[in-house]
Amino acid sequence: TMRLQAPQFQALFTPGLRSVAELFEKKNYELRIAGGAVRDLLSGVTPQDIDFATTATPAEMKEMFTAAGVRLINNKGEKHGTITARLHEQNFEITTLRIDVVTDGRHAEVEFTTDWHKDAERRDLTVNSMFLGLDGTLYDFFNGYEDLKSKKIRFVGKATERIQEDYLRILRYFRFYGRIAEKPGDHEPNTLQAIKENAKGLAGISGERIWVELKKILLGNHVNHLVQLMYELDIAQYIGLPLDGNLEEFARVTKNIQNLSPKPMTVLTSLFKGKDDVTNLDLRLKISKEEKNLGLFLVKHRQELTKASGPEPLRPYQDFLMDSREANTNSKIFELLKYQGEEGLLKEMQEWTVPSFPVSGHDLRKMGVSSGKEIGTALQQLRDEWKKSGYHMDKEELLSCLKKL
Repeated sequence: TMRLQAPQFQALFTPGLRSVAELFEKKNYELRIAGGAVRDLLSGVTPQDIDFATTATPAEMKEMFTAAGVRLINNKGEKHGTITARLHEQNFEITTLRIDVVTDGRHAEVEFTTDWHKDAERRDLTVNSMFLGLDGTLYDFFNGYEDLKSKKIRFVGKATERIQEDYLRILRYFRFYGRIAEKPGDHEPNTLQAIKENAKGLAGISGERIWVELKKILLGNHVNHLVQLMYELDIAQYIGLPLDGNLEEFARVTKNIQNLSPKPMTVLTSLFKGKDDVTNLDLRLKISKEEKNLGLFLVKHRQELTKASGPEPLRPYQDFLMDSREANTNSKIFELLKYQGEEGLLKEMQEWTVPSFPVSGHDLRKMGVSSGKEIGTALQQLRDEWKKSGYHMDKEELLSCLKKL
């Protein structure tokens, strides 16, 4: 058996975890780290959050923690067998080993078990099905560690069965492929077959759950390959993507934005031909207002808002920003520049501070312009002059300009 001694693993042993481990040991309940955290530790990554699994039932855990005066946090996990305990300013989510009794493609009814193998069996992918003892011993029933080392993404057991337990696992397969696999196209044919045959099951999964996975796919590796695959395997239509997505544009844009940390929506918009595609995505996935607005902005301006030829390539973007009356236009313009692959201009634009217009209505009144309507007109004319000057004219120059006007 393998024993993990990595510094990332040692670092987990906070005072809180030591106390938790002690309580379980006293009662002879087994406690292990489960799932994604094990995968991260084996990859040399410090896990973001850690799930624990145990042979103790929720009732046994509650009794043990209460007797020890440990605070329990109620976040409704109990019917799935999860208890959250708080020790030394740290939360510990601990779930009883379980077997899925009934699954309907979305939810599972579970029954508790003390059999680690059976619990591993109901997990989605081999790389997520391992356990790690607190002494560093790895418990790996489905060759997850081998798959992780050879960067292979495989379902635990039969792909069809795992997918039919929860159709969202199709997208989880893609997400982990984009995170772990080394190169595009390295799939087992029977896995792709199982995905294609069950794609329709995604129609019954809530938009919110799909959007969480899809966003992670869009920011992972091999995104062009994976989205092409979604079309080949008939998934796209069930998750709100347009039937005739623009895959050429998608391929071009995913190349453009490789190192520019775009927002997921920026990547996705390249599939869209028009604003209806954004609306349909929103209807299916309930994206946020900000995401929807970004999509509409990109669809509308990606073609005609482009850099100027000549010495001031940024001018069109700057003018657009100065004329805009909307909030966070600058962040939308940054996303547009990423979409267009304009890395240099993006840097310049991010460093550019928006100049403030030097003339106010008060200045004009001092010069004897009295009616509100005239002031409005004069300010607009001066703004145009100021814009033409590349926002360089100062107050004096502008006011002497007004005399000419």
